[in-house]
Amino acid sequence: MDNDLLVDTLYNVMRFTVEAHDSLVQELVMEAWRRLERFSLPNLSKFAMCLNDQHIYFSPLTGKIADIVNKNLDSIQDTRVLSVLMVSISSVTSHSFQKRLIKKAEVLLETANVIHFNHARRMVQFLRNIRQTYRPLLEKCNKVFLDNPSQLDLDNISILLGLYQSLQFNNTEFRLVIKQKLTEIIDDCNNPVSFAKLFATLGPMAGPEVKERLIATALLVVEEFNCQQALIVVEAMEEMECRNSHLIQKIASLLHKYLDKYKPIELAKITQALLLLHCQDTELYTKLRQLLAGYLRTNVMPTEISMLTRVLSMLPSCQVDEVVINRVDAVLPQCSLSDLNSLATALVRWIHHDRAHQQSTVRPYAKLLQKLSNCGYQRLQKASDLDVLLEELRHISGEWFEEMIIEETISTCQRLMDQITWMNLLEFSSFLMKTNYRCTPLLDRIASVAAQHISKIYPSGIYTILLPFAIMNYDPPQSEEFFETCIRHFSSHLGCFEPHLLVLLGYSLAIAEYFPPVLINAIFNVDFLGKLDAQLETLPESLNWRVRLRLMELNRAVCLECPEFQIPWFHERYCQQVQRKGNGNTNIAQEQIHRMLGEILGGRQYAKASVLTPYYYRIDFECILDKNKKPLPYMDQNIVLADLVQWGPDIQLLGKKGLPPGAQRIAVEFLDSRSFCKNSCHLKGKIVMKKRHLEILGYEVVQIPHFEWNSMELSSKDAWMKYLKKNIFETK
Repeated sequence: MDNDLLVDTLYNVMRFTVEAHDSLVQELVMEAWRRLERFSLPNLSKFAMCLNDQHIYFSPLTGKIADIVNKNLDSIQDTRVLSVLMVSISSVTSHSFQKRLIKKAEVLLETANVIHFNHARRMVQFLRNIRQTYRPLLEKCNKVFLDNPSQLDLDNISILLGLYQSLQFNNTEFRLVIKQKLTEIIDDCNNPVSFAKLFATLGPMAGPEVKERLIATALLVVEEFNCQQALIVVEAMEEMECRNSHLIQKIASLLHKYLDKYKPIELAKITQALLLLHCQDTELYTKLRQLLAGYLRTNVMPTEISMLTRVLSMLPSCQVDEVVINRVDAVLPQCSLSDLNSLATALVRWIHHDRAHQQSTVRPYAKLLQKLSNCGYQRLQKASDLDVLLEELRHISGEWFEEMIIEETISTCQRLMDQITWMNLLEFSSFLMKTNYRCTPLLDRIASVAAQHISKIYPSGIYTILLPFAIMNYDPPQSEEFFETCIRHFSSHLGCFEPHLLVLLGYSLAIAEYFPPVLINAIFNVDFLGKLDAQLETLPESLNWRVRLRLMELNRAVCLECPEFQIPWFHERYCQQVQRKGNGNTNIAQEQIHRMLGEILGGRQYAKASVLTPYYYRIDFECILDKNKKPLPYMDQNIVLADLVQWGPDIQLLGKKGLPPGAQRIAVEFLDSRSFCKNSCHLKGKIVMKKRHLEILGYEVVQIPHFEWNSMELSSKDAWMKYLKKNIFETK
């Protein structure tokens, strides 16, 4: 039997779904191993595919194949051969070898005359396997998919969306194309298998009318779903924020029937989805609690124990037995930081629950939480590889991280600061932004690496790099040169940006007082805004809302700070709609300030609370002082919003109307902890921008930081009154 026949025989046997432990399969694999060095590259790729089908990912045999590929990579000219090998050996490749494979894939995609759909799909799968969002290769593969629309059927769309979601890659054109295709086949998906897949794929990106059609059909076929179809549908309902009580009740009833068939991680997904859907089935939750606790008592994997514990703590009225506590206690030394964070979230939740119900079980939780924190400290102190650390920190957030280990985490990052390179720069910058921790040495390192290696950074990555500097209001050394370098780098590549990302980039730069004309003109363009609207229809509701808000804030910033651009203010109706949804609540400190302002100024008629300015800034309090610093009552004047500073059609400042000569509006703002960086009294960029804009609108701005108002120095009413008088009457 020659090499071709040997590999073909194994391949055909595997197509008949013969088990990997079958003696024939084992003999064929062993014989192929002995001949491995003599295989041609096509035979090697087909053999590697057979091993992959047998789930042989980490075997010495897989390592040997990877070694052969490494030695012969330059000679591979077939995208099929390369893509199959990339997926098959992805688990045993080094970082440097991964880079070579990616570069080779890029070259073949650029030079090959014909690129098959599945070849590009495997390359994306490789990136998912190695957890690398390498955008140039993703963009090239995405173009292959768009160039082959006939192959974008339901199965392929489902696979690609899953891969893209794992890689956090988004492409507007792709989403619009598949949304249209999926919408067209709704009526053809009349069996549970295809409809469940359609519901999970189209539902999260569909508009209101299409969602209603999907929900109506789901109500008719839900009882025909098997356990896996029910699982993907309830996950899609969670992502869609479905509020159809009838469908929620039906899917919950179906899941209850299948509960014994699910694996632990699937039970965790079901629990989280049902809770977020506000399902009220107490009997179902009782069964889930029993199953989760049962798996937790017997599990030995730290990641699964932490996941099960976190989900168990989410269930209502969850009583935790000693076996669960002991299991968590035993596994702590083996846990990653991500696992520890999940366990801490559960413990904190149980502590709050027991305190609220005046139960006496808080002490064991508190003791365990302290041990958990000590394990976190030790893990951070032993950390020596920044990339490994970033992997553990990727999904960390919450009370335990922010209150207990953030200082030690930042200290560890400073110790490993020399390991920040252009390759991990975006991930590190994203992590630092998430912490809201203003560490100037780390920010300086980000700026230095970015400036030095700017040509190697994908243009759309500039947003992630600039964001912490804007939000945390920090100028690195040679700040102007750093920002200008970044602006030059992306200015000629605006086409690389998704529309929503371009808006977010423009807003971040506006915070830092940068308004690149090429960027502003690109955003405030009818064609671009049309593309943005189309994209927003495919995005999750929370991201959709955030992008619309940022567009309004950028529009406002350009109108106020750069009137020479002659960009119109077109968010009046949007702002009115937002205002109608609620004006927010006042806190105790704001109520104190309001009462005292009334006393200081001579009555509440001299101070207005929750004032809306032109361009829809909301300020806590407003008062007006005449030229002699005497307060003016609102009831004596017909002062309206239009009386404030505005820009005229000839881009000249119109000035203040309606106020007596020399009178001055005072904006009094109470700044809570959210207005400052995590570890300092340093204002965030957004607060600084608001002050800047209020001053342009004609206000004198008095800011009252929470740490001053709540300080020991201001612990009496007299001290507070004196503080307010000084800040209000001694303004410029």
